[in-house]
Amino acid sequence: MDQPDPAKARFLTIQAVRLSGVVLGVLGALVLGEILPLPDILGYILLALGAFDVFILPTILAKRWSSGK
Repeated sequence: MDQPDPAKARFLTIQAVRLSGVVLGVLGALVLGEILPLPDILGYILLALGAFDVFILPTILAKRWSSGK
């Protein structure tokens, strides 16, 4: 049992991806709410990337790392 469990590392990676997506979404919302003085297009891009990170990328990673093939 000296070897680290790869499932734990993968789980933590997926959670980190989701968290980064939430952060990107919040930043995008702050830009679109004109709280951060940046162009609106950047807000839309951050919002889209955040949604991708939260909803789509974890599924892609889980399927790629699936051991039951």
